[in-house]
Amino acid sequence: MIKNDLFLRALKGETVDRPPVWMMRQAGRYLPEFMEIRKKYDFFTRCRTPELASEITVQPIRRYGMDAAILFSDILVVPQAMNVEVEMKPNFGPYLPNPIRDKKTLDQVIVPDVHEELGYVMDAIKATKEKLNDEIPLIGFAGSPWTILCYMVQGQGSKNFDKAKEFCFSQPVLAHDLLQKITDTTIAYLKAKVQAGVNAVQVFDSWGGMLSPTDYQEFSWQYINQIIEALKDDAPVIAFGKGCWFALNEMSKSNASALGVDWTCSARNARYLTGGNITLQGNFDPSRLLSPPAEIKKMVTQMINDFGKDKYIVNLGHGILPNIPLDNAKAFIDAVKEYKS
Repeated sequence: MIKNDLFLRALKGETVDRPPVWMMRQAGRYLPEFMEIRKKYDFFTRCRTPELASEITVQPIRRYGMDAAILFSDILVVPQAMNVEVEMKPNFGPYLPNPIRDKKTLDQVIVPDVHEELGYVMDAIKATKEKLNDEIPLIGFAGSPWTILCYMVQGQGSKNFDKAKEFCFSQPVLAHDLLQKITDTTIAYLKAKVQAGVNAVQVFDSWGGMLSPTDYQEFSWQYINQIIEALKDDAPVIAFGKGCWFALNEMSKSNASALGVDWTCSARNARYLTGGNITLQGNFDPSRLLSPPAEIKKMVTQMINDFGKDKYIVNLGHGILPNIPLDNAKAFIDAVKEYKS
């Protein structure tokens, strides 16, 4: 049994004394202990080496004592497993030299045996579970099929993912074929993660907000919902769509255990759009962690009051930035731990 199960209780909608707290991208680049590891090993080596991935996962827990850990990995290990080359270029980000733009390149994309291709992730989960010693839950994650398609087709990060959208709108049959392959792989991947020991999973739809509400239903949400349906009996699923406030009502009708909210949607609107029945997670602006610690504490307390302490998980509205001072991250976590309703 998990000793601190506050996060899991919030996912079930149970009454709690205070909400749980964790931060997206908490394992990583704002921590000096992470920077030490980064000097010695390149990005995908860190992802593929269970000892390193597990160490990076528990670093922020040792320092700040969050209520949940999230496995250090990357959403782009999935395309790698699907026979798509992915490089992580310094000062550039992800680079996919052979983007998927036609039937010929699509035919080379496989639905892999996830245990074979991504076994190192399962090993990292087991190593992390040992380090956590059942103190807190461990979250596993994957990118949404649409977000993965964005990278596979665009070939790199983008402000508007124009090539990905062009592919979907000009070759919808191929796009849906690719989305289904990604979905099938992701379902198998997340199920394997749960078997390996994660206590909950999160689907990151980082680029969902690039789509109109109608296109979102067609090219993103229906595939995320397939994942939720496939996983709902195995583990709680959190669905997070950045910039997707317009879909919150539809998402709230799903079997997701919680929905992530970004900082552009107020607590009041998020509760209204979701009917007040589902656990929400978010939504502190990551840049606001650059405010003075005393101000951060005030704002976090206000945020909890706005969402309400129950059916709520305190988090950022997206991943923590690399330039956040350590004391400011601490103020964010401490404000939640010190919360009195």
